[in-house]
Amino acid sequence: MRPSCGVPLLAAALAAAALTAPSPASAAGDGHCARQDRVRVPGAAHQRSACLDDLTTTGLAGTPYTDLADQAGLTAAATASPSGVPGVQIDGYFPDSSRFNTTHGWQHDAQFVIRLPDRWNGGLVVTGAPGTRKQYATDKAISDQVLARGYAYAATDKGNNGVDFYRDGARPGDAVAEWNTRTTQLTRAAQRAVAQRYGHAPRRTYVTGVSNGGYLTRWQLENHPELYDGGVDWEGTLWAADGPQPLTSLPVTVARMFGEAGDEDLYAAGFARGSEFLWPYHEKAYWGVTQKIYRAEFDPDYDPACPGASAGSTTEEILAPCASDAAYDYASRPDSVHRAVARVSLTGRIGRPLITLHGDLDALLPKSTDSDVYARMIDASGRGSLHRYYTVQGGTHVDGLYDAYPDRLRPILPCHRSAFDALVAWVERGVAPPADRTIDRPAEGDLVNSCPLDAGETAVR
Repeated sequence: MRPSCGVPLLAAALAAAALTAPSPASAAGDGHCARQDRVRVPGAAHQRSACLDDLTTTGLAGTPYTDLADQAGLTAAATASPSGVPGVQIDGYFPDSSRFNTTHGWQHDAQFVIRLPDRWNGGLVVTGAPGTRKQYATDKAISDQVLARGYAYAATDKGNNGVDFYRDGARPGDAVAEWNTRTTQLTRAAQRAVAQRYGHAPRRTYVTGVSNGGYLTRWQLENHPELYDGGVDWEGTLWAADGPQPLTSLPVTVARMFGEAGDEDLYAAGFARGSEFLWPYHEKAYWGVTQKIYRAEFDPDYDPACPGASAGSTTEEILAPCASDAAYDYASRPDSVHRAVARVSLTGRIGRPLITLHGDLDALLPKSTDSDVYARMIDASGRGSLHRYYTVQGGTHVDGLYDAYPDRLRPILPCHRSAFDALVAWVERGVAPPADRTIDRPAEGDLVNSCPLDAGETAVR
């Protein structure tokens, strides 16, 4: 889940992303950026196209075409990134009434980025921003790698972002529901834009994402399988009206912050033994703000004064928990609250192949109350043959924490890259991925850039 899904939540919540407008480069006569002028993103209220020598973060760093601040903490410092992928980048936005996203000075939500490499392999990868971030958040984590493989890439800010996202919409749950709508909208538009650029629609479309982006991946494969060929879910948020979800696991963390709960209470709520060394950081950067803004989204009447019209204007105010959330009991809340959550809930009824990754030391979305549960939901719906589930030993919610604890953690990104390759082999060549398993943390080797999926013990679910 959330608020930043990145090392400092501060970077995601407060980073100024008012980038200047793109200034297109000229296309070369050798096919570089061919048909650029023909590409019109269907439904976009505004778009700007640029012909660039390199669409990766290596080439875009320091330019208006990415935002490194919004990516802070999502990847380990030593992550190897490809470069040298020329092509077309299209930035724009769909019609929307909210104004949280200030990127490019547009002050307009429903912003997107579409990247179309010169050397195209016939595929498209779609994602939505993790946490409360914006459309460039996963440029290093996802865009760089898939572009280097030849895929076109599209990402959305989900239609609202920042820690005040819950203010969007007319009724509880509207803001999160829009995330799903915007991802569907972008997928359809990107597929048509790809056809304009290359002369035919993508032969394969994949969806993937981190945290809230993982939730979007799950939801899309459940509700719009006709748009995709498969997906990779990286610790997606589980929303379930009557089951485990953040509003049932996070209140105890707030109670602990106020001295009203102990370690055993967190274990009982699903937080893993062995993850205690990560709790102080999460207490400062995640738990309080996450509980209060998502509770405000689905249950604004519980404490209308907190967070109220804003989660805060300073870092201290934003990260501060609501004292009332220490006693929050989702099960006893009115039916209207449960209906609000039900509107965005997952069912497990996926219609395309899905690979799920989750770290066993996730201290924001414990896997025992998230992906473990979602895997059982998929099995219960009779879709288990479409799913693989890998627990990453030493993995936690954001890879950036690896740099602080290299002796205890391992980044999940290299496992995501391996999982994406496995998904493609599964979909396109019929090669079944390894069985569900825990991917062991090796004692030596390059943990930042290597993660074979078959390294570990097979788990039976």
